[in-house]
Amino acid sequence: MYIDGQLEQAGARSRLRFTRSLPHAPEKVWRALTEPAQLAAWFPHQIVGDFVTGASLRFESNEAGVPTFDGRVTNADPPRLLEFTWGDDLLRFELEPQGTGTVLTFTDTFDEHGKAARDGTGWHACLDELGYALDGAPLPWDRVAHWREIHPGYVESFGPAASTIGPPAGHPVNG
Repeated sequence: MYIDGQLEQAGARSRLRFTRSLPHAPEKVWRALTEPAQLAAWFPHQIVGDFVTGASLRFESNEAGVPTFDGRVTNADPPRLLEFTWGDDLLRFELEPQGTGTVLTFTDTFDEHGKAARDGTGWHACLDELGYALDGAPLPWDRVAHWREIHPGYVESFGPAASTIGPPAGHPVNG
């Protein structure tokens, strides 16, 4: 499995960085990042709120036992930059035109280094799903099975210190 997430130190915090070339215009990618119906195809929570700098956001899940939590838009410059807090994490989406497509650079900056392999796997899978959603194509895999396929590569790549927090509920590593 191809592992495209990079783990970096950002002062006392850790940062996951992904760069994806997408064959879609920045305006289309922006809509996939900000419109509720499009977010539902790839983002792990429903986002309630407006994507304007300073706006409050609420993250909700349809899964039982997954708590609702809050965030805030720290920077929105359509269709170039979207940055918001997602609980304690800082998520940043940078869109750069490339011919008729877009280079998307996504970063997640967070405190708990031990969750890097878990979250790297999750964001990798989400960005895969974003690509299919932008193409208007159905996913060719089961989401949990896809996560389980990717996860060992992130554990190996990032190492034991970045793998102390295991898979989320519903994503067993085996079986």
